[in-house]
Order: sequence, then structure tokens, then C-alpha cells
Amino acid sequence: MASIREWLTGRKREADTTTSSDSTGIIPPARSAAVATGVTVAEALTLPMVYRAIQVHAIAAKQLSIDTTRYGLTIDDHPLARRPDPDGTRSGWIEQAVVSLASSGNCYFEIVRDAFGVVVALPVLNPLDVRIQTNRDGHTTGYEYRGRKFTPAQISHITLLRVPGSAYGLGPIQAAQPDLRGAISTRDYAAAWLDQSGVPTGVLKSDQSINADQAAQAKEFWKDNAGQKNGVVVLGSGLGYQPIFLSPKDVQFIEAQQFNVTSIARMFGVPASLMLAAVEGGSQTYSNVEQDWLAYVRFTLMAYLVPIEDALSDLMPGAQRARFNIEALLRADTTSRYASYKTAIDAGFMQPEEVRLIEGLGPIIPSKEVTA
Repeated sequence: MASIREWLTGRKREADTTTSSDSTGIIPPARSAAVATGVTVAEALTLPMVYRAIQVHAIAAKQLSIDTTRYGLTIDDHPLARRPDPDGTRSGWIEQAVVSLASSGNCYFEIVRDAFGVVVALPVLNPLDVRIQTNRDGHTTGYEYRGRKFTPAQISHITLLRVPGSAYGLGPIQAAQPDLRGAISTRDYAAAWLDQSGVPTGVLKSDQSINADQAAQAKEFWKDNAGQKNGVVVLGSGLGYQPIFLSPKDVQFIEAQQFNVTSIARMFGVPASLMLAAVEGGSQTYSNVEQDWLAYVRFTLMAYLVPIEDALSDLMPGAQRARFNIEALLRADTTSRYASYKTAIDAGFMQPEEVRLIEGLGPIIPSKEVTA
């Protein structure tokens, strides 16, 4: 838990100021000048849709293998591609890199070399704790991380979106502060509505005239007895209880929160189907969901994978390059895949042995004839 708190360390949101009003009627929760404060990564991750969007990126990326190629041909894995950080797993390293980019727009790898200058490890640093040092021209001269200083040759810095003139990358959370603040305010406002709005849970009504003292006594009697285990309250003097039912749709601001989900999904480039969100006014069929997933890989996920590939490739010797194998994410369903294989075999530019290799199947072993 301590490491999680360190990773999420950010500026705390200032306490909202409350406003007083007449004690009669409904008092909506205070809407303070919260828009004046920035949204930290810690605050943004308290929104389920932000957590889900970053989780989708991380899950999609960490299930991929990293191939080593030379002039476009796959060769034996380089140690950096097989396990970039010996202290962890390959999938864990990829997950940390993608989460760093998605949450802050920056990812920093410490370049660890052995006595011969060979890169042996690339641990991921907490991007929220890294400070970039630049000169007057804006060129990076060094990095500082938790009291340690690094030269540019000791850090590999990749970004999600680099704005010209800035040493730091720009992520969705940093670029869409007003939208995130609006989503957080809507959630908090909806949560505080029942507690702070003064809406009663019900009304005690009488067909007789009662004074203020009798009303107060009836109220106290109801409060003292309504919660008893037997669930039965006996009232007199013509009193009757009428509960007040509030629409969950109105109380929780469902439409506003659905809009926020769509807005955040667009912000992170994640299809609504992967966000587990309903798309109003559109039908989700298998065909268009599949197209959404393909578009997600090509136009969103690759923005995270390509910088990681480049960072690894820059540290590999000679013409070796690191490439994510994204075939698993682009593969069609079984029926469509087998139909395409059949077309390729019938056309003569693929062999059954190649298909079995792609599908992870071994070669066909001829059966031995049994003779009497």
C-alpha cells in the first residue's frame, strides 16, 4: 500500500466551501470553486471510467510478446526483449510502462549497464517523481529522481504526446483537466445530494389540526420506533406515514454520468464496448464491435507500443530491433480465420504446414501402418 500511495502522490484537492441557506425546503449540496484546482492522477483514478480506460490499455499491451528482428526477419530473442527488467516479469514491465504513459504522458527507464557497458536492465521509474532539467534552449541536460541525479545517457524518456517546446509529454489526464473536474464534481454532487440536500425520506400526515409541540413529539416518536426490528410502528391522532421516493435516475444524475463515460472513453481512445458502456442511439453488433477493436489497436494502442519499441531498439546492438507481436489482437474469429486459410491454401501461396505453425500446432506425424 505504501508504494501505491507513493505512486499516486499528488496535490490534495482543496476542501470545498459550503454555503448556508434557509432551513426550509431543499438545500442542494454546495458547488464550490473546485474547477480552480487541478485534477491529480490520484483523483482521476478514483473515477471508474478512467481506471477502466487505463486498465484496458495495460491488459491489451501486457499480453503481447516482444520479438527481436533484424532487417525485418525474426531472430532469437535479445535479453532486453525477453525480460527488460530482471527484477520483474516482461508483462509487468510492459504494464508499468503503459500505465505511466496513460496516466502522465511520460515514461522513464533507468538504463542499467554492466561493467562492459552492455545494457542489462531497464527498470521503470515513477513518472510523477521525475523532474527534467533543461537549459535556456529547452534541451534536456539531466534528470532528478527521488534525490538521485541522472545524465540524459542514463535515462530513456518516452512520451505519449510531445508538445513542441516542452520537455514533458502530455497525457489524457493532463490534457483534459476541465472534463475530468466536471466528471468528479458530478459524481461528488450526486453522492452528496441525499445527505446534504435536506430531502426528507417521508412525511407524517394527520387529518387533524396539531400544533408545533405535537408535531415535534410525533417526529421523535417516529424516529425512535421506525427502525425497530419488528418493522411496525403504531400511530395515533389520525397520523399516517407517506414515504417519498426519489428516482434513482434523477438522484444519481445518470444521464450526466453516462455522458462523462463517453467523454472519457473518447479522451483515452477506448471503444465504448471495451469500457463496458452502452452506446445510446447505436446498435452494437459483432461486426462493428470487431471493427472497433481493430481501430483501437491501430489508432490508440500503437501510440503506446511504438515508443516502447523504439526505446528498446535504440539500446540493442547493430540492426536488431524490438517489435511487439500484435497478431493475437488482430486475429479474427475462428470461422473467419479458417476461411481465409482455406482461400490461401487453395490459391497456392500457403501450405497446411504454415497454417499449423501460425495456429501454434505441431507438424502432422504420419501414423504407422499396423501389419498383421
